[in-house]
Formats: sequence, C-alpha cells, structure tokens
Amino acid sequence: MFSSTNKEVVREGLSHSSNIIGKETSLEGDLNTSGNLRVEGKVVGSIQTKAKVVLGDTSVVKGDIIAQTAEIGGELHGTIKVSGLLTLKSTAVVNGDIITSKLVFEEGAKFNGTCSMGTPLKGVMVTQPAAIAHKSNGSPTDSSLQQIMLSKKEV
Repeated sequence: MFSSTNKEVVREGLSHSSNIIGKETSLEGDLNTSGNLRVEGKVVGSIQTKAKVVLGDTSVVKGDIIAQTAEIGGELHGTIKVSGLLTLKSTAVVNGDIITSKLVFEEGAKFNGTCSMGTPLKGVMVTQPAAIAHKSNGSPTDSSLQQIMLSKKEV
C-alpha cells in the first residue's frame, strides 16, 4: 500500500516543518527538532534545532539553545550556541553566554554574559577561539576576530 518513496517524501516534509509555541503556552522539558521554531510563550528546558530559532517579544526561555541561526526578541536565561548568524533584537534580554560565528546586536538589546565569536562552528560542535596576541598599543592582532555589527533602530 505504501512504497518507500512515499515514506521518504513524508520524512523530508517533516524535516522542513515549522513549529510554534504560542503566546499563552508554556512548555517544560527539552525540545529537539530539525525544523524552524518560533517561541512566543514560555519554555523551561533546552532547545535544539538544525534550523532557525526565533524568540518573539513575549517569549521567556530558561534553558540552553543550540541552532543554526537565531533571532532573539524576548528573554533568554541560558547559553546560546549558533553556528551561523545570531540577531539580538532591540527587545532582547539575554542572561547567559553566547557562542556564535556572526552577531547582530540592535540598539536597546540587553546582554549579560560572555561572548565567543569569530571561530566557525561545525554544526552544533563548539570550539574555543585561538589565543589573541596584542600589539604594543593593546589592540588585538588576531585576524579571525569579527566585529559586532550594530544596527540602529529607525526613528
């Protein structure tokens, strides 16, 4: 009745799915997905995806996040590891460590923790950046360092 090609199509469709945790929803436990995830409610536990995580303005996450890319607009209490681009929106409040290769930090975003960036991450594997040498004037000489991009909110 069902052939193997139908099963492959179903599996492929699920891996590209999008998941939403609504504004009035709370979830306790770890969340693992291969698709995109949008959180508007509250999550107590870790989040891991091979795709993008978006935390909306009303979201509160108490746990670690591992993703390919992420956009944070709500509150995060935990470590976030992103292999691609991490965007902290103007409404973001991050209390924890950031490990990413690229970071956009909008004016108004709040961040309390440490940040490691510039070293390409392999999937969800995290490596520590190389030691940084300093010139006599105190400025870093490591060419692998990335600058934090600041984008001003349009008035």
